[in-house]
Amino acid sequence: MHPFRAAVEAGDHDAIEALLADDVVFTSPVAFAPYPGKPITAAILRGVTRVFEDFHYVREIGDGRDHALVFRARVGDKEVHGCDFLHLDEDGLIDELTVMVRPLSAALALSEAMAAQFERISREATSA
Repeated sequence: MHPFRAAVEAGDHDAIEALLADDVVFTSPVAFAPYPGKPITAAILRGVTRVFEDFHYVREIGDGRDHALVFRARVGDKEVHGCDFLHLDEDGLIDELTVMVRPLSAALALSEAMAAQFERISREATSA
C-alpha cells in the first residue's frame, strides 16, 4: 500500500503533508489552473476530506515513481468515481498530484462544495 493511501485512509493530515514535496503541483478535476506548492496542496486536501463522504480507495496501481489510486466517495447525493495520480520525485516525495473524477454531475457537485470551502482553504494555506 502506498504511504499516501495509508495516510489518507487513516485521516492523518500531518502524514499526508509530510509526503508532499515543497514544489508539489496539484491539478484539480474542477479548476483549470494547477495549484503549485505544498501549503495550498495540503490545504486543498484537508478541504476535500471535509467535502467527501464515505471516501475509500478501491484499487491501487503503481510502478516506480508513478501511482494511480482509484477511489469512490459521495458529495451530497452524488456518487463520485475518481483517481489520484501521483508522481514521486527522486526523494520519493509527491511532486505531482492530479485528480480526475466522474461523472459530470459528481464533478459539478464537487466543484460547488469545494468553492464553498475555498475561503477556508486559502486561509489555511497562507497561515502554513
